[in-house]
Amino acid sequence: MSMNPQNMLQILGALNNFRSTHPKFAGFIAMMLRTGVPEGTVIEVTVTKPGEEGVTTNMKVTESDIRLFEALKDMV
Repeated sequence: MSMNPQNMLQILGALNNFRSTHPKFAGFIAMMLRTGVPEGTVIEVTVTKPGEEGVTTNMKVTESDIRLFEALKDMV
């Protein structure tokens, strides 16, 4: 699967903007990718909208998730 170079530049621009807007979060994700996320790791996410209680979910990382993470890391 090939990606349009113009679309790739737009994605990279959006990614750079995200990194500058949310440096702590982007740094956290980068550190997790650098150090690796082994199978069996539990990733938990909480989303709290203004004026509402947080909603939390989690996932246990599988071997297929690791392959997806590696493919995404290679793209960026």
